[in-house]
Amino acid sequence: MAGQLGVLNALDVAKTQWYHFTAIVIAGMGFFTDAYDLFCISLVTKLLGRIYYTDYTKPKPGVLPPNVQAAVTGVALCGTLAGQLFFGWLGDKLGRKKVYGITLMLMVGCSVASGLSFGSSPDGVMATLCFFRFWLGFGIGGDYPLSATIMSEYANKKTRGAFIAAVFAMQGFGILAGGIVALIISSAFDHKYNVPSYKENARASMVLPAFDYVWRMILMFGAVPAALTYYWRMKMPETARYTALVARNAKQAVSDMSKVLQVELEAEEEKVQELLEKQDQKFGLFSKEFAKRHGLHLLGTTSTWFLLDIAFYSQNLFQKDIFTAIGWIPAAKEMNAIHEVYRIARAQTLIALCSTVPGYWFTVAFIDYMGRFAIQLMGFFFMTVFMFALAIPYDHWTKKENNIGFVVMYSLTFFFANFGPNATTFVVPAEIFPARLRSTCHGISAAAGKAGAIVGAFGFLYAAQSKDSSKTDKGYPKGIGIKNSLIMLGVINFFGIICTLLVPESKGKSLEELSGENEEDGPEAIDVAASSRTVPV
Repeated sequence: MAGQLGVLNALDVAKTQWYHFTAIVIAGMGFFTDAYDLFCISLVTKLLGRIYYTDYTKPKPGVLPPNVQAAVTGVALCGTLAGQLFFGWLGDKLGRKKVYGITLMLMVGCSVASGLSFGSSPDGVMATLCFFRFWLGFGIGGDYPLSATIMSEYANKKTRGAFIAAVFAMQGFGILAGGIVALIISSAFDHKYNVPSYKENARASMVLPAFDYVWRMILMFGAVPAALTYYWRMKMPETARYTALVARNAKQAVSDMSKVLQVELEAEEEKVQELLEKQDQKFGLFSKEFAKRHGLHLLGTTSTWFLLDIAFYSQNLFQKDIFTAIGWIPAAKEMNAIHEVYRIARAQTLIALCSTVPGYWFTVAFIDYMGRFAIQLMGFFFMTVFMFALAIPYDHWTKKENNIGFVVMYSLTFFFANFGPNATTFVVPAEIFPARLRSTCHGISAAAGKAGAIVGAFGFLYAAQSKDSSKTDKGYPKGIGIKNSLIMLGVINFFGIICTLLVPESKGKSLEELSGENEEDGPEAIDVAASSRTVPV
């Protein structure tokens, strides 16, 4: 394409090589850790309630008070939202690579620290746990825009969607690993101590301090995969698009990519100078020009991610409550503390194995054939259908003989979230914005998603409570019940279909073509349902 730098063109047309796969693993291990850290908390909240809030004179074991439960599950999401905005902006200011190491060290340090949470009272322990989980979330937040931007800027245009989706798909393995680690640890402790259920002997069902180590070990394990990839992250060169188009150092970009691609490339100083002169007059994030060219796109990426995460996180963080409600996990008093962790982990692992992980990899396989737009539209559509299919005949699903049917339908909503908007909302913002604003815009889109996750996590916690005040969890007001909560999630998914119409198709086009960085007068507005033809370079 006229005006495109040779080094960027070389990246666009490069055959799939070994460096693509190393980039996927290096960026993907960050996401593996992110998912592990964000979702493993839902495996241990029941155990935290038993250890720190049980009154042995009562017929039921303790649960976390509503405000503590909301803080423990939601504080990492608040940290993630702040981290996405801050590190997204920093990634465009300082460069992707410089900021990449900071986020990883933050994740490693805070994973270990959250397992070492201390205090002389239950509230003290919860406060220190929340403090460290906020900063853990802050580091995780940085990984979203940086991993997506780095992968999109390294990839060739033919398989870029699959590469970015593969980084995100490591989330599935992270959720699975959380379940497996919890299964191994809880199973080992269950066999060693072999204690009775709470109903049989309340005090004997809890062995302290031994059971207190269980949740700490599960949380601390999150540091291991992140620490293993630190060295390789620091060895990665800065992306050519950042070095050439933002840092304005074409020689360095050519030198870095010549090593990566193992070909000789020219520096093309004159062409770089031309592009930079044009960039000097270019618009900023808060300009009318940006609003005209990319405003609707940013509205599309933020609104779809926001709506998706309300549904996705409320489903994921409260799986255990839904499984208990349909009888898949026995009542708390029927189990001892550690066996409860085992049962919750087993249910989450089965869901991850059967629907979450396959859904991600279906997206990887089909995204560069079907396109982002079609997959996102299809995902939201089927999520809406299955949510209503679960919600409207909800009383039918609560009968014991229909429990398996409920779990299958519930799994299908996860499958189409992941073979659908959960992956595409991550991919598209890394492709359609200019290089100098790419990380920032991805961070804004991801932060909108986390705002949705916070609404889902906090809102569902209260909404899903029974309408009968005698059946609500201790300390909670009456809610609208699980049935009505599922209907609400179905409606939210339907709005996701409508907002998807604002999102452009980016399949088969170079990043500069999508953002208009090669053109004298900038891009025409990308057609919303743009054709996905590959444009020759």
